[in-house]
Amino acid sequence: MGDKANAHPGAAGRATAADHPASVRNVVLVGHSGSGKTTLVEALALTAGAVNRAGRVEDGGTVSDYDEIEHRQQRSVQLSLVPVEWGGYKINLLDTPGYADFVGELRAGLRAADAALFVVSASDGVDGSTRMVWEECAAVGMPRAIVITHLEAARADFDEMTRVCAETFGGDDPDAVLPLYLPLHGPQGPDGHAPVTGLTGLLSQKLFDYSSGERKESEPGPEQLPAIDEARNRLIEGIIAESEDETLMDRYLGGEEIDVKTLIDDLERAVARGVFHPVLAAAPAADGARQGLGTVELLELVTGGFPTPLERETPVVTTPEGSPREIKAACDPDGPLVAEVVKTASDPYVGRISLVRVFSGTLHPDETVHVSGHGLADRGHEDHDVDERIGALSTPFGKQQRTLTHCIAGDLACVAKLNRAETGDTLSAKDDPLLMEPWEMPDPLLPLAIQAHSKADEDKLSQGLARLVAEDPTMRLEQNQDTHQVVLWCLGEAHADVALERLRSRYGVQVDVVPHRVSLRETFADRSAGRGRHVKQSGGHGQYAICEIEVEPLPGGSGIEFVDKVVGGAVPRQFIPSVEKGVRAQAAKGVAAGYPLIDVRITLRDGKAHSVDSSDAAFQTAGALALREAAADAKIHLLEPVAEVSVLVGDSYVGPVMSDLSGRRGRVVGTEQAGGGRTLVRAEVPEIEIDRYAVDLRSLSHGTARFGRRYTRHEPMPSHVAEKVREQAQEN
Repeated sequence: MGDKANAHPGAAGRATAADHPASVRNVVLVGHSGSGKTTLVEALALTAGAVNRAGRVEDGGTVSDYDEIEHRQQRSVQLSLVPVEWGGYKINLLDTPGYADFVGELRAGLRAADAALFVVSASDGVDGSTRMVWEECAAVGMPRAIVITHLEAARADFDEMTRVCAETFGGDDPDAVLPLYLPLHGPQGPDGHAPVTGLTGLLSQKLFDYSSGERKESEPGPEQLPAIDEARNRLIEGIIAESEDETLMDRYLGGEEIDVKTLIDDLERAVARGVFHPVLAAAPAADGARQGLGTVELLELVTGGFPTPLERETPVVTTPEGSPREIKAACDPDGPLVAEVVKTASDPYVGRISLVRVFSGTLHPDETVHVSGHGLADRGHEDHDVDERIGALSTPFGKQQRTLTHCIAGDLACVAKLNRAETGDTLSAKDDPLLMEPWEMPDPLLPLAIQAHSKADEDKLSQGLARLVAEDPTMRLEQNQDTHQVVLWCLGEAHADVALERLRSRYGVQVDVVPHRVSLRETFADRSAGRGRHVKQSGGHGQYAICEIEVEPLPGGSGIEFVDKVVGGAVPRQFIPSVEKGVRAQAAKGVAAGYPLIDVRITLRDGKAHSVDSSDAAFQTAGALALREAAADAKIHLLEPVAEVSVLVGDSYVGPVMSDLSGRRGRVVGTEQAGGGRTLVRAEVPEIEIDRYAVDLRSLSHGTARFGRRYTRHEPMPSHVAEKVREQAQEN
């Protein structure tokens, strides 16, 4: 690692196809928005020789933030891959957005990677969402390291941040989160702040000075050694505690001096097993400098300590029909083809581009593969099994696509012109189709009702929406049959803003956002009767139909029940279905505020007909008139949908969450401990009150809570709320 001899960087960033999985490292960067992930990727690319000059987020000049939306918002909104070479290894750096609305992109990065770098700002600390991702990685044993950034901030304190990280990420074992280096400070400036100019290696006891813009190694003076002894001894004990060599601790406690190579080898194995999490520091290079502080040490940690793809188990694989299928050798380039689309994007010139992680086998250009996609039909993604021909293979570098000759197991590549493949789909051999178990995606719970801005937009809207949701499995497209609205369900406001911008800029579709309507219903509060009389004479055959009905309420969930109790043939038998058809058509339109009528029994009691002028159409009209008259003389309840809401929240936020739910006319039905200092709160809340709950809960819990919702029933709306809805219906 940083205590080894300096490795040679890759030549000019020409990330070629890897020849063996052991030479690949797939690393995802995780951290809250503004923690410095994109800047760190840029600094690593500069040190590795992949770029000649580091770009800045503020200028829109970074490799990984190349989208126009990212330039305008000055933050990442999508997963991006930046491959670099270091010491003979290909490192696939996966830069993820830190904002919670784009957690789908983060999860895609976690799926594609074999290890994670958690980027923590020395000035902002660790936020709740980063803590939750750490716990998720811990649950699956993903190796992790921590990089502290923004050490140039006025009140940045590396030692304090290391302590916070140990408390936050170490859990019951804070000694599993320890620094490998200590900052080396330059002279104090006029403001009293001493900038970090280098690092002190705790194992090698060497100084690595970056003040000249390039890493220079030197020996510490005798006066400097005592200052690092305590941290060094603690690090050695932490490494030995996680060592697979059980004799090492006894030898150390017995006074034996453990050589540095043994310690580094044990450290690398502990990091790769996910049981030890080193803390490092990094900073971007100054203008004109070739290396940013800590970047060499970080690249050496990635190549020496992070696992190869060979050490990762292939996710569960089945046939498309669901039969289990075992892949005998994990990550075998000669094995059966199993690859997964972790991201899809559209290029106006190339068309659809799919970022693919190959788990087994080898991908070649121009071969035909089987594409399997299942399990997201509720989000507008149809299940499909199709054969498609792969276009060109390439590796991305910002906007550029560099051609690849092949992509082996363990590596990532972009595939052009897979027209049917969507994010989460499996690519396999056409004569041996397979399906990988999908990764977990959060439910989009913020509704965005839209309509085409013009007739021209209306013609393009359907295709634009289909392509949008194909790229983003965290987005759900709904064509609501009750409200007749097109609804995009998103993860938050920023997610919705990006969706609208992509519709406009990528697909040329301008849409208007309209108020989202929930599916209200109407029902009779008590028994009522109505008479429908439709009698007209206008030359030739007239129209004649009279019917008398009774309406009575039924229990929830009963729907519409039609009963015929006509006696003596007052309504001829052939016209009774006509009355029912007219009644049901009127019920679907509503009788008070324009919402469908449900949960009533409508009984046809009597009526009159004419031998010549009665007809099917006349009795349909009479049935509708009778129902409207019955409603005019009755009290009509407006029914609103009620959802069962489950909120998983930290114990310190339970009180505010329950109070907020009560303020939304919610009824808390139970709480239970969920472990890890969290509580599951279950409540029943009217859906009209939780339209923006995805946004409000995030604010209330500082981004640490999650919730799910499930429709349960419709129930009467309070009179004062119902009156407002009726007034709005009349205005419209």
